[in-house]
Amino acid sequence: MPGLSAPPRLHLVLAGGGHSHALLLRRWVMRPAQRPAAALITLVSRGSTALYSGLVPAVVAGLVPADAAAIDLRRLCRLAGVTFVQAEITGLDLAERALLLAGRPALRFARLSLDVGAVTAPCAGAMAVKPLEPFLAWADGYAAAEGPVLRGGGAAAVELALAFRARGWRPRLLLRGQGLQLGSAAANRAGERLLAAAVIPLERQAPERAAADLACTGSLAPAWLAAAGLPVDPGSGRVRTAASLEVVGHPGLFACGDCGLIDGQPRPPSGVWAVRAAPVLAANLKRSIDSPGRPLRPWRPQPFALQLLGDGGWQPAGPRALALFGPLALGPHRWLWHWKQAIDQAFMDRFTALQPMGAAPAAEPMPCRGCAAKLPAAPLQAALGRLAAAAVPADDAAVVARLDDGALLLQSVDGFPALVDDPWLNARLTTLHACSDLWACGAPVESAQALVTLPAAAAAVQEELLVQTLAGVCSVLEPQGAVLLGGHTLEGRDGAGLSLALTVNGRVAPAQFWRKGPLQPGDVLLLSRPLGSGVLFAAAMAAAADPAWIEQALAVLQQSQAPLLPLLARHGCRACTDVTGFGLLGHLGEMIAASPAVRVALDWAAVPALPGALELLAAGVASSLAPANAAALALLDGAVQLEGPGPHGPEPAHRALLIDPQTCGPLLAALPASSAAAALQELRAAGFGAAALIGRVLA
Repeated sequence: MPGLSAPPRLHLVLAGGGHSHALLLRRWVMRPAQRPAAALITLVSRGSTALYSGLVPAVVAGLVPADAAAIDLRRLCRLAGVTFVQAEITGLDLAERALLLAGRPALRFARLSLDVGAVTAPCAGAMAVKPLEPFLAWADGYAAAEGPVLRGGGAAAVELALAFRARGWRPRLLLRGQGLQLGSAAANRAGERLLAAAVIPLERQAPERAAADLACTGSLAPAWLAAAGLPVDPGSGRVRTAASLEVVGHPGLFACGDCGLIDGQPRPPSGVWAVRAAPVLAANLKRSIDSPGRPLRPWRPQPFALQLLGDGGWQPAGPRALALFGPLALGPHRWLWHWKQAIDQAFMDRFTALQPMGAAPAAEPMPCRGCAAKLPAAPLQAALGRLAAAAVPADDAAVVARLDDGALLLQSVDGFPALVDDPWLNARLTTLHACSDLWACGAPVESAQALVTLPAAAAAVQEELLVQTLAGVCSVLEPQGAVLLGGHTLEGRDGAGLSLALTVNGRVAPAQFWRKGPLQPGDVLLLSRPLGSGVLFAAAMAAAADPAWIEQALAVLQQSQAPLLPLLARHGCRACTDVTGFGLLGHLGEMIAASPAVRVALDWAAVPALPGALELLAAGVASSLAPANAAALALLDGAVQLEGPGPHGPEPAHRALLIDPQTCGPLLAALPASSAAAALQELRAAGFGAAALIGRVLA
């Protein structure tokens, strides 16, 4: 697992990707000695990015793009040596010390830190401002003729009303009482002057039944915290903690940010206090894990937090801001806006420019994982050629027996070093990849066996890793009606991390057994989904990939291709393979080798790419297996003829895409020309929207 210099004794789970946890991770990157040495650490977040709340109004106003306010948690975890798990948290089992997750097994922990943010107090019929991600999607698509109508009188309501005004809308504010609630009389007066200048009307003592579009009605902690039995504040649901941030009555559990509240020192939710809590949280997690029994460090938060409220820049003269601090209010002024900009940019620069302390640029790219870790084709073929006794099948799976009913029993084996740090997700991807060999032969998977190698660790940590891994395997097998028959476990040596290999078994009628060839002149080649996973995960390993690209790629890779078998069979599939480590050209070359006297016209422009893949390839990024795969480019001088728009052929990025190694890659099927278009239409209707017809077989 990432970041482990010694076998971990226990599991620390960071629940939520709030500001305190983001700064905690950054602290571990910059000061590795402050990271708990005896723990396997996992961060769980519903999204791979966390929005910096200070920039959200500027995003709504159109002053900055949304990605300028996003902290890349996946990259941050990789740099900090922390496992990243993308999942929705649904609850907490205190008796089992387990964090409950949607759609996957609970995560057991020995230590837990909660930074799960807050949700907006409910308001019937209105969009909630928190969580921020769905609110931003709603704001981006808002298209009503008037409004929006905001309910609330706090800082969020004021700043967002001004942001909508900057977008050209005519917002209104519904107030529960007579005035704003900005913390002091001076702040309230300054806020009302700002709204009046923007011609934003206030409806005072608005009835609860008055319709609103957007609710800025105050923050509540997620309800599952109280439901779990944690001590919470009755009004806000925030978890009560000691000054050390340890939950009252629950040693080893910590809470911070908008979901935590220090007993006797209540503070309203604010990013300022979330930032100030991070050093205390870092110190106390390390003491709790590495020095149990040592007193935890207390924190005495400052009584007031500075608030800078921007007006969105609705005036031609440009944006202004108010400064609020306790009973004081200053502005609005343009120089306050520039100050706010500088603070916000400095905060984001802490993450975007982050590199490990003392890290030097790598002389060579890091060796890739997933199927890009396979042996290149040349030494593999040379070794097999020297073993005359080795019966190596030419197809994706071996026929090991003919059963009494005439069906063929097929078997294949696959595996690789972990592509992602999350053991459940890695096992899911590995299993999908292994099953693909049987699917490419037309055979449903019926059973599997697993070989799991675990890192050296305490028994409880290894148990958790194994549970997550086997559950990930079963998440792929069970929907197919397949079973995990058993397997074998090993403990890695010399720092080896988690890895998984599987044998998969299935049977198919001889008439539906698809081989790699022979291709027949007139056949059309169908590719079931996009290419580009190799270069995307190479960039991710270098912490250089856009988080949205990785999230989109993982969504594609997790889609089972088992439903394609009956569809391809109905449309007369004649030959098939799966595109994996040797890339599209390498595996197409295997189909051509099994098909005497044919060549292929390949429409390079029709080959679909995952978002970001072509951009990375154009920038010179490549998987570590791509140079070996480049030998397949020799096919372009003979058996494969490139077709496409323009007189000069494909750009270098498109050529590189043809040899990019794939994990959980697409199926490449040869279909009769008469049924190819109908098959493509059915594939797209079945959820494979990027499927494409990419070539023709010629005599």
